Amino acid sequence: MAVPKRKTSPSRKGMRQQRHARAVAGAMTESPDTGTMAQRHHATREADGSMWYRGRQIKKGKVKVEAEASAEAAAE
Repeated sequence: MAVPKRKTSPSRKGMRQQRHARAVAGAMTESPDTGTMAQRHHATREADGSMWYRGRQIKKGKVKVEAEASAEAAAE
């Protein structure tokens, strides 16, 4: 069984636990692209499916052709 060689100091224990608390507390910021809340260092997805990261569009959204959309509406 593994046993620590030295006792963990309160300072070192606090620094270790602080990483998890900081990740949960300050992980969400307002996205400058869409104005919605988004995780830091992650791409944001818009309603049409497009994705943005750092002011650049990295994935285009899926746009339905109007003829297909009207045909689906008529079928229902």
